[in-house]
Amino acid sequence: MLVASLVFGAGALFAAAQVTAHSASKDNRADDEIRRLNSEEVEAFLHKDPKAMARLWSDDFVVTNPLNKFVSKQQVLGMMESGFLVITSYDRQIEYLRFYGDTAIAAGDETVVWGGRMPNAGKTEHLRFTGIWMKQGGRWQEVARHANIVPPQS
Repeated sequence: MLVASLVFGAGALFAAAQVTAHSASKDNRADDEIRRLNSEEVEAFLHKDPKAMARLWSDDFVVTNPLNKFVSKQQVLGMMESGFLVITSYDRQIEYLRFYGDTAIAAGDETVVWGGRMPNAGKTEHLRFTGIWMKQGGRWQEVARHANIVPPQS
């Protein structure tokens, strides 16, 4: 009886280790994917590419933007297409990335130089952001974002 328990216990431990390794591998792939998509989002802004943005964002994407406006995907794309929203330099650092099933939350800081007809065109600003991504139809898309300008420290 003791031998059977030890064998079963070792087998269960081995199976648990396999599940953990599989989960870690799956998590690493998802982590890499979200980081890659965040880089694509930055590049799409820098290249003024609303088609790339439309692909990255869910149809029901919303954002509280650095101008303190709550806007939809179509409104942001319209600002890009009109030349109002332009970013000439963009650095994003993800400091936090966590998964909750098919939902990922990424947060960190950004440094941007605004262009176009933005109120702060030509200025460099530091932002804090949170982006929420969901796996929809087998692919990750951003569903919500919040970004605010960090006031200069004096």
